[in-house]
Amino acid sequence: MPAYKDEKTGKWYTAFYFTNWKGVKEKKMKRGFAKKADALQWEREFLQQQTADLDMSFGAFVELYSRDMKARLRQNTWQTKENIIQTKLLP
Repeated sequence: MPAYKDEKTGKWYTAFYFTNWKGVKEKKMKRGFAKKADALQWEREFLQQQTADLDMSFGAFVELYSRDMKARLRQNTWQTKENIIQTKLLP
C-alpha cells in the first residue's frame, strides 16, 4: 500500500493494482492528496469496497449505500430513507 509524492506539484498520490468483480487485474491511480495519510486512507477504503468483504463496518456500508442511492432517488424519498437510517439503524 504505497503512496508517492509528486515532486512537480508537491501533492501525494497512490497507485496500486486490484482485482475487479470480473476477476481481471486493474491498475488504479488517484492524485492530489495533501497528506500521505489521506492517500493511504483513500486506498484502504477503495480496496475494502472492491473486495465485497463482509468485514466492512455497517457505517462504511451505509456511506457507500448513500453515495450510490442519493443520485437515483427523488429528494423527498432520499430524505425519508436518510431519516430512518440515522434515527433507527445507525444508533
